[in-house]
Amino acid sequence: MTYWNPDNVRDVAESVGISSLSDDVLQSLSRDVEYRLSQVLEEALKFMRHSKRMVLSTQDISQALRVLDVEPLYGYESTRPLRFGEASLGPGQPLFYVEDEEVDFEKLINAPLPKVPKEISFTAHWLAVEGVQPSIPQNPSSTDSRSSDLVSKAAGTNAGLASISGNDNVTVKPLVKHILSKELQIYFERISLAILDESNEDYRIAAFSSLRSDPGLHQLVPYFVQFIAEKVTHSMKNLFVLAQMMHLAAAMLDNESLFIEPYVASIIPPILTCLIGRRLGDPTNPLAHFSLRDLAASLILTIAKKYATSSLTLKPRLARTFLKNFLDPYKPLGVHYGAICGLQAIGGPEVVKVLIVPNLKTYEEVVRDDVVGGEDEGGVRRTEAEMVVRAILKAVGSLEGVGKEGVRLTNGWVPGEEMRERLVDNVGEVIGGRIWELERWGLVRALVEGANAGV
Repeated sequence: MTYWNPDNVRDVAESVGISSLSDDVLQSLSRDVEYRLSQVLEEALKFMRHSKRMVLSTQDISQALRVLDVEPLYGYESTRPLRFGEASLGPGQPLFYVEDEEVDFEKLINAPLPKVPKEISFTAHWLAVEGVQPSIPQNPSSTDSRSSDLVSKAAGTNAGLASISGNDNVTVKPLVKHILSKELQIYFERISLAILDESNEDYRIAAFSSLRSDPGLHQLVPYFVQFIAEKVTHSMKNLFVLAQMMHLAAAMLDNESLFIEPYVASIIPPILTCLIGRRLGDPTNPLAHFSLRDLAASLILTIAKKYATSSLTLKPRLARTFLKNFLDPYKPLGVHYGAICGLQAIGGPEVVKVLIVPNLKTYEEVVRDDVVGGEDEGGVRRTEAEMVVRAILKAVGSLEGVGKEGVRLTNGWVPGEEMRERLVDNVGEVIGGRIWELERWGLVRALVEGANAGV
C-alpha cells in the first residue's frame, strides 16, 4: 500500500509514450516515488532547522536536491509568493501551473541602471577616549532615540539632586553614558537627602554606614564625586553642608570595595577648598571653621597614604600648594592653619623638617603682633593666631623622638640661656618661647641640632 496515487504514475508514463503498465509495476513505481519524496523532505527539513526557521522554503528543497545529486528545479525562489493558476483538461482533470509575470522588454531596456554598490572597506575610530565619547559621525549622537531611556541622570538632570542644589531648571549633559538601574538612582537620591538632613542624626549615621560597607556602589562613585564638588562650591557659608561632604568623601575612601583611584584628581579640589579656603562658614561665627579644616586635613592624610604610590606627583603638587599658602602673608590665618595641617598630613616629620621649620623664623612676623597684643573686637584675630601657633607646635612636635625628658639630657648638655637663644634664633621668639615653656627638651634638641645639621 502506498500513499502516492498510482494514477499519477500512469499519467506521467503516458506523457512519455508508455501506454501499457501493469498494476504491479504501477504499485512499485508509486512506492519508489514516495520514498524519494520523503528523502528529499528529510534533507530539506535539516536545512530548515539549521537555519533556525519554522517554515520550509523552496530554497531548502533546492539545497536538498543538490545534496542528493539531483538537478534542482529552476524558476522557484522564496523571496516572492508563488501564484498558481488552474486549467481544465476535461471533466475532473484540473491542471495547476505557476503564473509567470509578463515582462515588457522595452520598459526593461529603457529602465535606468541600478547604482554601483560601494566596495567593502574597513576603518577604525575611537569609541571613547578616557571615558569621553568623541563627537564623530561613527559614534551615536546625543539625539539618539534610546538616550532618554539609557543615559543615566547627571547631577543637574537628577530631580532629587537638582532640588537639593537649587538648580531645578539647569540641565547638565553627562560626559559618559551609563546604564544606571532604577535601584541605584533611588539609592543615590535617598543618600543625598539623608546626609543633608540636619534634624536627623541617626539618618545621617545610617547613610554613612551604608556608604562605608556597601560593595555594590561602583557606578555611583562619579556621581557622588560630582555631588561633593557641587555642594562645596555652592555652600561655602554653610559649615554643616561642607562637613557632611567631607564625611561623605571619608565614607567613600573607607569603602574597600570601591575603586576611587581614577577619581582622586576630582575629589581633592573640594577637600582643599575646605582645608585652605579663605572664607568658610557664617561670618557671625568666625572660629567654627577650624574643625572643618581638621577634618579635611585627615582626608588629605588618608589620600596621601593610599594613593601616593600610584601617583608619584600627588605629594609634590600638594606640598607646593600648601607651602605657597603658608608663606603668603596676605592670606587669612585660617588658610595658614590649613596649610600647616596639610603639610604635616602629606609627609609627617620629613616634610615638617624640610618645609615648615626653616620658615618659622620668617613666619613669626605674621602672628607675633596678634599673639602678643591682639586687641581686635571679640579677640577673633588673637584666637586665630593661637590656633595657628598650636598647629605649628603640633607639627614640629612630630620631630621629637621621645616625650618630655628630664632636666639633664642623655648627651650630657644642660638646657640654659644659650640653648634658648639658639632655639629662638632658629624658630622665632613666639614658637621657641612656647616650646621652652613646655619644657619639651627632646624637641628643643631636635630643632637645635637639626638647624646645625643644615635644616
